[in-house]
Amino acid sequence: MGEWSNGLFGCFGNLGVCIITYFVPCVTAGQNAEKAGVGGCVPCAIVSMLGCIGIYFMAKTREKTRELKGIEGSFVMDCVWSWICPFCSLVQVAQELEDVPAGGSMVRE
Repeated sequence: MGEWSNGLFGCFGNLGVCIITYFVPCVTAGQNAEKAGVGGCVPCAIVSMLGCIGIYFMAKTREKTRELKGIEGSFVMDCVWSWICPFCSLVQVAQELEDVPAGGSMVRE
């Protein structure tokens, strides 16, 4: 199993994603979900703003990203990071999915 290509607190690795996530995190959440194959960008962006449901949804996107990229981890820790540090978690997932086209999926390596 692999590891994340960017650390959880490596938010500034992509300053554009970092700024967008800080001001409109729902956009990054929707884009991440679409790239990970969890759902469409707009519906997922809306769901991400619904408190506990949003945290669960972001954790599911994180879990799917881990599965696609062969990264170690657990859904429980995905939930913890999505709750404790949602911005960092969103940016980390976005950086991991940079090479995946929107609406596309990725074949496991």
